Amino acid sequence: MSTADHSSFEILRQQFKSGMELTKACLSCHNLAAKQVRASSHWNWEMPNGRTGQMVGKRNVLNNTMMAISSNGPYCARCHISNDWKEEGFDYTAEDQVDCLACHDTTGTYASNKWHQLRVKCSACHVDWDKSKAREVVRKPNLSKLALQVGRPTVQSCGGCHFYADGGDGIKQGDLDSSLATASRHLDVHMAKDGLDYNCVTCHKTEHHQMRGSQYAPEGKDEHGMDVVEGSRATCESCHGLLPHPEGVNPKLNDHVDRIACQTCHIPALARGGRPTKTYWDWSTAGRVDDAGKDIVEKDEQGRVIYSSKRGGAQWAENLTPEYVWFNGQIDFTTLDDSIDPNGVVQLNSLAGSSDDPKARIWPVKVLRGKQPIDMEKATLVSASLFGKKDDGFWKTFDWPASIGAAMQAAGREFSGKVGFVETEMRIPVNHMIAPAEEALACESCHSRNGRMKDVEGLYMPGIGSVPILDKLFLTVALLALMGVLLHGVIRVISNRKKG
Repeated sequence: MSTADHSSFEILRQQFKSGMELTKACLSCHNLAAKQVRASSHWNWEMPNGRTGQMVGKRNVLNNTMMAISSNGPYCARCHISNDWKEEGFDYTAEDQVDCLACHDTTGTYASNKWHQLRVKCSACHVDWDKSKAREVVRKPNLSKLALQVGRPTVQSCGGCHFYADGGDGIKQGDLDSSLATASRHLDVHMAKDGLDYNCVTCHKTEHHQMRGSQYAPEGKDEHGMDVVEGSRATCESCHGLLPHPEGVNPKLNDHVDRIACQTCHIPALARGGRPTKTYWDWSTAGRVDDAGKDIVEKDEQGRVIYSSKRGGAQWAENLTPEYVWFNGQIDFTTLDDSIDPNGVVQLNSLAGSSDDPKARIWPVKVLRGKQPIDMEKATLVSASLFGKKDDGFWKTFDWPASIGAAMQAAGREFSGKVGFVETEMRIPVNHMIAPAEEALACESCHSRNGRMKDVEGLYMPGIGSVPILDKLFLTVALLALMGVLLHGVIRVISNRKKG
């Protein structure tokens, strides 16, 4: 609980006309907050990765959902924690631009209302929006009312951005969607009201507004163990220790911890809360229209959009089994400056690690596959301006040269004008939707010929895989043992007859 009742502060009991006015009121007490936020990953859209030296962030790193922020500012600004973000001339040093409500609203209403301030048109989020039946909606947040209810971040305030990343509820991550706001124990034992009732900052603890845990440089293997007192909490081991399974439980479980991530057994499936996650996004098909020249929206039997003129084709899944890879915490990203093979499958990020790496463990990942545009002449990935200045808030998605040209110009890069498409893959390590212990994977889930580990390279364990030399050796030993038993039995029978 907060140590202060903000509704009693006289400076907050006024009519605020803008977010910047409210921020100035906040800073009159929290006078270092804005400086701290401006040094955080939530504020800066690019930063150096201390492990690889690579400049990463939303300006330089691409994905196969909304690709990159270049020239897509109005859409991306929904979540950027600024009060009045603009594509050109935005002052990143202005302290009153830090949007305190983005994280400290406790009502769960601010994020949605902020989105509806015409920063983007309805169709930016609502793919099947029918503008002939709708009207422009402006839901301006009541800043004066919200100011009196600020407090620690809640699941709703964090989820207002993270649940809806890159196109909609649960689309990108697979382990983060709005179902976590009302999670049952079955969905997430930590966040459930009938479980531990944690919120996001229970584990993602902050110090000087620096958030623990990073999707660019996650902790592949925590060897420190229990260190909650020091404030880590961004790994399972920081609370559960290096021997997490108590005595009396299967003693072999703790033997797995060195090479198997906790998440591998305790996240049996993704998208388990009734919200689907996208598994394939094909931008190359965008732009198809009907005979009347109007946009097309097609849905499956569950009502999920599987094609739209503005976003191309899509495939979805619920209760999705993760894929598994060796991972040591280092991620290398393919950027706008990297050359690619137009004839192959482009890995948008590469998770380092192997069976020979002592710091690597087998991790569950969500793999999002897609097809996205490239510069055919330069053999590089490109960004695309998906939210241009047309009447409905979009560029015509079939006008790829214009869309890509605008985005690449915004990114300060050249574009040849020759558009192609390439298959891509993005691997996302998963950490949420932790099932209770009784719903963790059973031994046979992995220890079987067609078990979950069958595609993990460099792995041999009982019940999976085949090493010809070992197989022949074990078969030979087994046959010799059987022959020895039979021979011993025959000798015993003959000996007993002689004695008789």
